Amino acid sequence: MSWWLWIPVVVGALLVGTVVYDLVQRKHSILRNYPIVGHLRFALERVGPELRQYIVTDNDEERPFSRDQRRWVYASAKGENSYFGFGTDNRPDEPGYPIFRHCAFPFTPPADDDGSVPAAKILGARTGRPGAFRPESLVNISAMSFGALSGPAIEALNRGAARAGCLHNTGEGGISTHHRHGGDLIFQIGTGCFGARDARGRFSLDALLESMADAPVRAIEIKLSQGAKPGLGGVLPAAKVTKEIATARGVPVGVTVHSPSRHSTFRDVAGLVEFVEEIAAATGVPVGIKSAVGELGFWDTLAAEMAKTGGGPDFATVDGGEGGTGAAPAVFADHVALPFRDAFPRVFDAFARHGLHHDVVFVGSGKLGFVPDAAIALAMGVDLICVGRDAMLAIGCIQAQKCHTGHCPTGVATQNPRLARGLDPTDKSVRVGTYLEAFRHDLMTLANAMGHEHPSLIGPEQIAIRGDGGRLIDAVDALGLDRRWYDERRRESLRTTLRDGG
Repeated sequence: MSWWLWIPVVVGALLVGTVVYDLVQRKHSILRNYPIVGHLRFALERVGPELRQYIVTDNDEERPFSRDQRRWVYASAKGENSYFGFGTDNRPDEPGYPIFRHCAFPFTPPADDDGSVPAAKILGARTGRPGAFRPESLVNISAMSFGALSGPAIEALNRGAARAGCLHNTGEGGISTHHRHGGDLIFQIGTGCFGARDARGRFSLDALLESMADAPVRAIEIKLSQGAKPGLGGVLPAAKVTKEIATARGVPVGVTVHSPSRHSTFRDVAGLVEFVEEIAAATGVPVGIKSAVGELGFWDTLAAEMAKTGGGPDFATVDGGEGGTGAAPAVFADHVALPFRDAFPRVFDAFARHGLHHDVVFVGSGKLGFVPDAAIALAMGVDLICVGRDAMLAIGCIQAQKCHTGHCPTGVATQNPRLARGLDPTDKSVRVGTYLEAFRHDLMTLANAMGHEHPSLIGPEQIAIRGDGGRLIDAVDALGLDRRWYDERRRESLRTTLRDGG
């Protein structure tokens, strides 16, 4: 046999071997789902910086997350070097660019510091809930349902939450078997009351207690709306209502399920407060709400009712209109609900005017999975950061933007068994846990550089934001904050709760 005849044999053997390796390995979902072809993506990724010097896009150009942002998440998740060399390629002279004022004498952590970054406030302390607790992690995983994400993706997130000691929000799709891998849960009750409904689709306290019976639920969140599709309900087609999804949601298998645009259990703010207290009395855990911000009067009315009754939500999750873990019509995704930096100050101000801002726990979500954005949110008064799409990136999402099609190539946002198989939850859980730990570490490092022992102590007066015309403006003015609520008394209140333990 001539030597040249061996060439196709050897090439064929190498290709077969590569296919077998790609299908068996568990680190890369793309390779498991697309053997051989998937290697092209990684090859292009490796030479990307060189190619981008001449063609394609800049590092900070893509949306919703730039290449620099994705690179930081990927490197942090893999435990690789996430530093950037040769200085920044950002444009600090552009309007909206934040500058953090470091301290001449930074805070030095004690030698025995264990690296933990708990929340500054105690969840449920204001109302004396039996299950009140201080969240172990300042950074937690935002609401993403089983059904929107695959089973392996939910399992990876839950295992990662356990590894990082953070809370995992179930999303409105109920508690599935994939949520039971060690991570503490925030059980979200949406307008469809999935996991907490009777046969007619109405809220059922008995069904809620049954769902919680053997699950590590630390808090409950009543979802009024979300940033991705504020004011909209939803439809889960019959074809997607598998036995597993039906069990988690408490609905019949193979029947189309509708989520209305609003809750039917209450019709006004007083009814909402009563609903919160009913659930809290039955479960003993802190109960809060989640909403995007549109109508501003709602928040003032809610704060007034809470101040009058002494009850109501223990926490308020403010979701920016730029949040995006749900598919929606373009007009809702692009134009409905205030972006986070416009929304949160108005909510905080409403509670502060009624004297509740020191006691209610504020949760922020909506593109806050990066240190600069999270630090600004904390300076505005946020107590807990929740990350959604950023956590998806950590478990393999490549921003293909196929979430609404069911054809996610990495197996994250799909119910296609072939694609979901590519995501190994054991490997990806380590990555998301490592990302969360790196995120907290970088937040704490920034806080130390600004003279504080905890990120929640960063104040808006320590941040400057580039305004139109190139002038640097204090964040208090640039973000429209009321100086009355951001004085030393707020910082001292947070220091007190940090010292008190709980």
